[in-house]
Amino acid sequence: MVMTRHWYSSSPVVDGHPLIDLPGFWPAHLADLSDGFPPEAFGSDAGDAGAMLDRLHNPSAWPVFTIPLTGGLTIVVHYNSGEEFTTTDYFLTHPRWAHDLVLASDDQDRIGPGLCWPELAALLAPPLGAAGVTDPHARLLLLLPVLGDTAADNAVAAVVEALISQGAPEASEPLARQLLQGHPMWGAQDWSFDVDEHSWTCEGDHSPRKVPLGRHLPEQERAALAAILAPAGGSSRT
Repeated sequence: MVMTRHWYSSSPVVDGHPLIDLPGFWPAHLADLSDGFPPEAFGSDAGDAGAMLDRLHNPSAWPVFTIPLTGGLTIVVHYNSGEEFTTTDYFLTHPRWAHDLVLASDDQDRIGPGLCWPELAALLAPPLGAAGVTDPHARLLLLLPVLGDTAADNAVAAVVEALISQGAPEASEPLARQLLQGHPMWGAQDWSFDVDEHSWTCEGDHSPRKVPLGRHLPEQERAALAAILAPAGGSSRT
């Protein structure tokens, strides 16, 4: 069962942001999605990737990352490590919300996917003056495990560009296509846009998006959320 975020207050949470710029981070963070590709495909050394994986899975220091969005929203990425395994949880949060929304979690309950490509593409530009992960390429790669979309072929060029910006070689299209196959726990799924709800919904059995996101929120907050994830033209696949 995914850990609710207030439980983290008594856990060994550490700031993960400095790790992003260290060698080996991306093949470690994307290890589950990049099966069959060595760390060198990311432009990394195998030793650095192994050492970073140890840091991400350290039971004494659980890295946390924040991806700021507009309107006070934040996507929080939490690694949490027990004695036997490490899981990664992705929450959508707001200071006014009583409960965070779980976008994805690779724990035994396998919650995901939590975003389709049009939504993720809408989240790449950070708000002006925000703190946290603000580089669009890093935001894309950090959120790739949440993505699972059968119609994401037009995302290949963006993922290649992000990989190259973070040190991968120019010939990164095969790796990009592999990463877009989705997390092995839930894979790529079909999505559709509900015009009445102004929200994308997912057909995946394990997805929290089988119903419109934030359906329980007050109307004004739901509208604000929809404006971020499905801005004008956000229902388009082109």
